[in-house]
Amino acid sequence: MARTRLEYSHKGLPLKQLPAAALRACLKEGISASQLRKDIVAGALVGVIALPLAMALSIAIGLPPQYGLYTAIIAGSITPLLGGSRLNVVGPTAAFVVILGPIVQVYGLPGLLVSGMMAGLILIGMALLRMGSLIEYIPFPVTTGFTSGIAIVIAGLQLKDTLGIRGDITATHFLDKMHEIWQMRGTFSWAEIAVSLLTIGILLLTHLPSKFQSWIPRSFLTIPGPVLALPAAALFAIFLEQVFPGVKIETLGERFSSVVNGIEIHGIPRSLPTFHLPWESVGTGASEFELSFETIRILFPSAVTIALLGAIESLLSAVVADGMSRNRHEPDSELLALGFSNFVAPFFGGIPATGAIARTASNFRFGGRTPISAIVHAITVLLSVLLLAPLLSYLPMSSMAALLLIVAWNMAEVEHFIHTLKVAPKSDMAVLIICFLLTVIFDMVIAVGVGVLLGALFFIRRMASLTEGAFLNSEQTKFHKMIVPKDVILYSINGPLFFGAAERAIGAIRSIGKEIKVVVFLLTDVVAADMTGLVAMEGVIEELKYHGIKALLVGARPHVKSLFIKGGLLPQEGVIAYATNIEQALEMVGGRYEKYKRRDRTDPVQIRPLHRQRTGAAKSKNQQG
Repeated sequence: MARTRLEYSHKGLPLKQLPAAALRACLKEGISASQLRKDIVAGALVGVIALPLAMALSIAIGLPPQYGLYTAIIAGSITPLLGGSRLNVVGPTAAFVVILGPIVQVYGLPGLLVSGMMAGLILIGMALLRMGSLIEYIPFPVTTGFTSGIAIVIAGLQLKDTLGIRGDITATHFLDKMHEIWQMRGTFSWAEIAVSLLTIGILLLTHLPSKFQSWIPRSFLTIPGPVLALPAAALFAIFLEQVFPGVKIETLGERFSSVVNGIEIHGIPRSLPTFHLPWESVGTGASEFELSFETIRILFPSAVTIALLGAIESLLSAVVADGMSRNRHEPDSELLALGFSNFVAPFFGGIPATGAIARTASNFRFGGRTPISAIVHAITVLLSVLLLAPLLSYLPMSSMAALLLIVAWNMAEVEHFIHTLKVAPKSDMAVLIICFLLTVIFDMVIAVGVGVLLGALFFIRRMASLTEGAFLNSEQTKFHKMIVPKDVILYSINGPLFFGAAERAIGAIRSIGKEIKVVVFLLTDVVAADMTGLVAMEGVIEELKYHGIKALLVGARPHVKSLFIKGGLLPQEGVIAYATNIEQALEMVGGRYEKYKRRDRTDPVQIRPLHRQRTGAAKSKNQQG
């Protein structure tokens, strides 16, 4: 199949073309039989990888493993059908653990499902408001900071099962949970630690650098790590229980049970997800949950957080897929599909879902190129539930926790974190560290809010420093071949004239002497202006008017001039006038501009500070010499 780009205008697709944008594009291009086979194989392999991850992530938030599987089945099939990315694989992800866990602990499964529904509606609203491209404006230090913080939280929460510690955790905050785990440290199990170490060892073995893989059979490396590690851990746990009397290693089937048709089933039910109203779900905290306006009001902030994090993670995953496949996703289409899947999934027991970067990257590496592979991934998980549910119940809890430890390590992006600390400006370093600490100490909502605010403030400060205003002295006007009357002064403004820089750029104009009758503002390099810039300019012109000094605005760009005119800075005899270029301006004030004969000195509009022009002149002489 020929690989082409999805080209969209800067405004995106029309609303009616958003659903299934990626799938329709692939069908329009045509999918060959060979590519279809590759998509099916890739989807099956990704489904095998997603199976243990979906279970582990459901367990991590305090729910039985089947709810993570239902999420991968429902959301994992709806999003590629309706979405705007060709490769994005959607399901439960580690980023949600720190948000969903406290909801389950306080409001139970019904509260979580209702929050997911609300998040789905918010995502649909974001898509209809065409907010997909706005996610690009979240600074890199913010995403890196809260992602690394989330990884620390996930890893910390897995210590209890990794070490085989017995006891219930009642705290809702991360630091308090760590304190409770520390208090129960004496109840650890050496056997479960051994199972955890075996799982981690096999997972690391399948991800060794290429230079260490020469002694490992190639067929061994082609099998996904969890497919090898978890069955091996289960067999090792059975061996330890048989060899050492009294050793007991907790499994999925022993910790979780559910009632299906009046029969209690340990582990994962061997059945399809069934339709039910989310707020009437049977599960943790169900008896305490009551759907009301007050409950919705309380859960709304959590729903907003789920929606924002889901949008960020899913669109980042789509960007990663674009970089690998040389295609372009439609962000609003992806948000619409993600919102619809998160709204529908709770009716079948599905928890909030988003794009999974690691599974999406694996999808591409295995040969997937169209949304069909992501759909096959969901079908593979469904078939696994129907065929392998009894066997999955034998998986040790310690091996599932060890798997999440590796997920947390990969999510932490330690290299990016350290690299940012080494090379980034101090402002970006501060944003990174603050977001990281706030995520661990408080929560992700506070971290992202503070991080975006700090990033915006630092950006404004940097942009303001680029805006400068300066008088052109006699030496500069002579250099530019300008004859300027003595009662006229030229003032050049360079850079955006916005709220962070307007007063700084224009303030110096207030220091001119009484002998000046005309101030010529050179605005050619004012690339943009906002209301604060307009107000600052109005204030200066009012002061000049009070002292009988005329203002002449030269070379203002169309959008800047339009703002000034709409704001009331209209041409007025003896007060304010506009000129297209410096030549016209000097003629208006009784001066003269002698054009250069050289090619590099013929532009009558470009007026810059003297030191810059000298640099340019020196370069020109060197080139000629």
